[in-house]
Amino acid sequence: MPNFCAAPNCTRKSTQSDLAFFRFPRDPERCRLWVENCRRADLEEKTPEQLNKHYRLCAKHFEPAMICKTSPYRTVLRDTAIPTIFDLTSHLSNPHSRHRKRIKILTDEEVQKMKERRLESSIEQMLSKKECEPQEGSDTTDDVPQLTPEQKQLRNFLRSLFEVMVLIGRQNFPHIAKDDLSAKQEEQPYSASTFQALLESRINAGDEFLRRRFETASVNEDYCPAVQQKQMLEVCEKCVREEILLRVRECRFYSIVTGELVEFPDGDHLPIFLRFVDQANTLREEFIEFLSLEGEEISIAERLESRFTNGWGLSLEDCRGQAHAGSGILATKMKVIAAHLKEKYPMAVITPTSTCALNVHLANGMPLTGVQVVMSVLKKTNAFFKACPMLQAELVKAISILCQGNTEKENYLKEASRSTWTDLHNVFEMAVDLMEPLLLCMDSVHDNEELKWNDQITSEAYAISEALGDFEFIVTLVILKNALSFTRAFGKNLQGETLDVFFAANSLTAVLHSLHEVMDNLEVYHEFWFEEAVTLATAMEVPVKVPRLFLRKHQTVDGMEIQAESFFKEYLTLPVMEYIEQEVKDIFSENHLKALKCLSLVPAVMGQMKFNTSEESHANVHRSDLPHPDTLLAELHCWRIKWKHRGKEVSLPCTIHETLQHSDVKFFPNVNAFLKILATLPVLKLDGSHGETAQKRLQAYIIDTSLHHRCKHLAVLNINYHVKTDLEEMVQCYIKSYPEESESD
Repeated sequence: MPNFCAAPNCTRKSTQSDLAFFRFPRDPERCRLWVENCRRADLEEKTPEQLNKHYRLCAKHFEPAMICKTSPYRTVLRDTAIPTIFDLTSHLSNPHSRHRKRIKILTDEEVQKMKERRLESSIEQMLSKKECEPQEGSDTTDDVPQLTPEQKQLRNFLRSLFEVMVLIGRQNFPHIAKDDLSAKQEEQPYSASTFQALLESRINAGDEFLRRRFETASVNEDYCPAVQQKQMLEVCEKCVREEILLRVRECRFYSIVTGELVEFPDGDHLPIFLRFVDQANTLREEFIEFLSLEGEEISIAERLESRFTNGWGLSLEDCRGQAHAGSGILATKMKVIAAHLKEKYPMAVITPTSTCALNVHLANGMPLTGVQVVMSVLKKTNAFFKACPMLQAELVKAISILCQGNTEKENYLKEASRSTWTDLHNVFEMAVDLMEPLLLCMDSVHDNEELKWNDQITSEAYAISEALGDFEFIVTLVILKNALSFTRAFGKNLQGETLDVFFAANSLTAVLHSLHEVMDNLEVYHEFWFEEAVTLATAMEVPVKVPRLFLRKHQTVDGMEIQAESFFKEYLTLPVMEYIEQEVKDIFSENHLKALKCLSLVPAVMGQMKFNTSEESHANVHRSDLPHPDTLLAELHCWRIKWKHRGKEVSLPCTIHETLQHSDVKFFPNVNAFLKILATLPVLKLDGSHGETAQKRLQAYIIDTSLHHRCKHLAVLNINYHVKTDLEEMVQCYIKSYPEESESD
């Protein structure tokens, strides 16, 4: 959304000009002077906070001495800047104009006082301008008024180094030579050849600062030691992250999203993303940092909280959602961390992430060994076939053999096997249908009668075949399929269009009722589910038995044999159903559901409900976040009327993003704020351009970069290569952070 200038008779906006636009100051006294000079009576009723948030003045209304260009991308005002240049008469030439920004008529006394204040301001600006003017014959830059020749050479030298650093990060060049992993190289962020080759390339391209600096040096280590490289990398990462955090602070509200652990040479780290709606009303999910998970859960939560508040300047009071992906031990650990944060910050509701099917999310979090084995094997199986098209063809061949005479099922399974079926909402139904073809395919690959496969592939096929041929795996998969069938449609709607999500939020009661009914009749349901597992195991020629590990731990008492059906009911079906029921209740808490039901603010949902919606009953959950909560009820009524009586040619926006882009939404400040908060919830589908980009780039970095080449600082640069980098700011930050190193250079 463009910024409009609040000055009377000024029609400039940010999309039509390269001018900088400045917020009204939060300081009450300075803000009062800005408003007074603007001569707009309607602004006098607003608080400094409201003015700071919603109103701007363009650079044309300030003396040039009051404006500082700190970098090619950033222009700021001096702390004492007061706007003094205004056009207060041009509207008089057209007396019939309906000028929207009414100019206040002043009395003679008010005019005299304003002149006195302007005189004081002019003197202050003149003094400031004098301070800024360079001495005669001096050569200065915008951000550093006076530099010695040595300082200028140092800054140009550092700028060149930072440019190479950014290039290495964005292009993901390997930072350790593949053929030599000596201890000396492991201490260095880059191989000498890579870094030196890039510097020499700059020298050959005409970089005289580097040429003069390195003309006597023979190897990279002499002029850019490992310690300095590491320091510069940290500065690069800090500046890129700060650019993103600046956008987050501007919008205030955000959500936390974490992913699966990423392995680095110094251990596993948790990737952290921030989801927010920027000033252009675009939903973004940006990668911020890798966090170490060493220590107990509570200490990790406290460290994460400190990182947000002390390290990044964000308040967790403004966090409105958190979604943590992970499986096994990681999922268990993240639940404790999430619960700790939610207890301290109740508005940070726990949600599933929009990029992971709800049933997959529920299964990943189950603290049952059998379930985690199933999830791990399914993931390995998917990766196994994606690695080689010939293996995919082998699976298609196995499907054809086992589905002879059933063309419809054959075509369905072939099509599904070519997709990433392990990410689907019906993943467990698909897995059950593919069990026999998968086992046949794995056995064929492992036998390797035609010598088509190498040892690694046959070894992987054997491991997967052993897992698939175990009855505990089969019965666990079948029970997951049936137990999670009650949340499958619900989870699919959550990842659907806005209308689907709204109806899903209103259908949770029915889902919980179904789960409760299963618990009340567990004996009957388990009997049917176990019979299905036995039938499948028989078809696969897998014996029905109690797990060997359990038999070793629990010897039979009085010679009584343990029945498989009763064992799996007690140790599998019952805990699975208890977990699903409780987890659904925990995830979809009262605050979370109220927020999702407020999706009726989207006009298309209103239209589907015949404009008979009642957001008022749910809107209180975010009442304190709104700019004008006292007028909320009246505004909601006007919002419904606006869309109900729209023109025939006007179509109803179907998503939050479309609604926020609508020009009229700015006249409904509470609705606008509410929609932005809702959009940040991680459960809602991401919209296009800035949505899943960071997650996909992280996955690409992991796939393309071998373990011993990975570097956390470089990963931040690579994943965020779309973020503008200010080399001058990096130089300034480095000199400020490492003054001793800068002097030694």
